[in-house]
Amino acid sequence: MPLSDAIPTLLVLADGTSYRGWSFGATGTAIGEVVFNTGMTGYQEVLTDPSYCGQIVVFTYPELGNTGVNPEDEESERPQVRGAIARNICRLPSNWRATQSLPEYLSKHKIPGIYGIDTRALTRKIRIVGAMNGGISTEILDPGELLEKVRSAPDMAGLNLVREVSTSKVYEWSQMTTPAWEFNPEVGTHSGETFTVVALDFGVKRNILRRLASYGCRVIVVPANTTAEEILKYNPDGIFLSNGPGDPSAVTEGIETTKELLKAAKPMFGICMGHQILGHALGAETFKLKFGHRGLNQPAGLKQRVEITSQNHSFAIDSDSLPTAQIEVSHLNLNDRTVAGLRHKSLPIFSVQYHPEASPGPHDGDYLFAEFVQAMRTARQDTTARMR
Repeated sequence: MPLSDAIPTLLVLADGTSYRGWSFGATGTAIGEVVFNTGMTGYQEVLTDPSYCGQIVVFTYPELGNTGVNPEDEESERPQVRGAIARNICRLPSNWRATQSLPEYLSKHKIPGIYGIDTRALTRKIRIVGAMNGGISTEILDPGELLEKVRSAPDMAGLNLVREVSTSKVYEWSQMTTPAWEFNPEVGTHSGETFTVVALDFGVKRNILRRLASYGCRVIVVPANTTAEEILKYNPDGIFLSNGPGDPSAVTEGIETTKELLKAAKPMFGICMGHQILGHALGAETFKLKFGHRGLNQPAGLKQRVEITSQNHSFAIDSDSLPTAQIEVSHLNLNDRTVAGLRHKSLPIFSVQYHPEASPGPHDGDYLFAEFVQAMRTARQDTTARMR
């Protein structure tokens, strides 16, 4: 039930459907692509994941905010979503780590939210019709007026949002994983070798950087428009292509850089947007999914091996466009058979559409970080052997 002083709020979709609810978070108006996430936990990680830039997220779990928010669970320095939609909101969190409530957090960062609507009906609408633009407003309560604003906003297809979330300067990741974060007892037992990884930042999540650091990597994060020449000046042992928001085909600078980096034949690992950028650099195409994959229990695998994975993406690689002489599919999304992983047949280069770093989600894919490190170790040994 809404509080007696709750502010009426309107949600309008691009097809004219409207929902009336109540405000949580900031007041004002937000326009973005309305998508849904089926995860039962991890709302703070979702809200701060740069891959959600430009989107309004519907949370299908019926109540949000029970554990509040805390600085340790942020995947970037602030919420990246345009808005949030929930069935019910908890304003008095109960968790020893909480530093403030979810409504307070969103209000502080000027992110509007709406609650008190039928999120099951809204999710079914998106599944049937597809993801579309929408608007949340506490100041425009006329559906027709808000619809005009929604329909004037650009569609996600063709949109380069990486420029909004990529770092503006080079930095070295220094926040090492503490013992409380570590879920894999074998991590931290590496030989003491340090591998330099340059991470091309299309909207990288902090937990990806934590996992790389946990596996013994020195991680240098560079802006998305960094050239291959500038990257190779760091003499990296490996190159990482990060996750990120928007249409991968529009990130032309990242695609061109990756094409040039492929010539160096260094170990390369891509996640989500990085997977799609790698696909484009190898000559493949991507297409927009009807409503995307966003949740913590997406099955992915091939050849009788199944991983339960965390996923968050609107686009997928077109399998028919893959250059099969060079590339093989390593994983499929087992719900719809879209490409969920690639491997180069002769070079130490691979990528996945899902999020092996989890946060939130399962840890089934964490072995990929170990594989990346092993690829760098092998490349280093091969280089040493040639120099003898």
